[in-house]
Amino acid sequence: MSENTEFPPAEGAASEQDDMAAEWAAALEQQASSAPTQTASEVTDAATQMTPAAFANFAPTPSNTVSNDLNMVLDIPVQLTVELGRTRIPIKNILQLAQGSVVELEAMAGEPMDVLVNGFLIAQGEVVVVNDKFGIRLTDIVTPSERMRRLSRSA
Repeated sequence: MSENTEFPPAEGAASEQDDMAAEWAAALEQQASSAPTQTASEVTDAATQMTPAAFANFAPTPSNTVSNDLNMVLDIPVQLTVELGRTRIPIKNILQLAQGSVVELEAMAGEPMDVLVNGFLIAQGEVVVVNDKFGIRLTDIVTPSERMRRLSRSA
């Protein structure tokens, strides 16, 4: 109760509350009298007229539908990156770089390189040279469950 409320209420406040109570009683009485009354036989008749609901079939889809869905995404381009190694260096050392400078990477010689698709590791491999072009021979593919585990760990 607030500090300004008097108990017992003042004469004007009591009549105001009585008027409001009378309005509520009249509204409830009107609502009760206008509500339709149904007998048990009317309710039973309405129930027999109802039709059962139709639900979509959630059975597994045939495998050719899945391949059609997969075909929709096969042409989407993604960014494939092969990472030789990484390092952290201060900006002052970057500004001192010149032609012929050597930047030491954290990866050791002979270690597999990471293959990333859109920034997520999917495989590891080793460098190969084919027709004077660099390539990568995949030596280890990350399983889908391992990819999900790494995603949840990084989130």
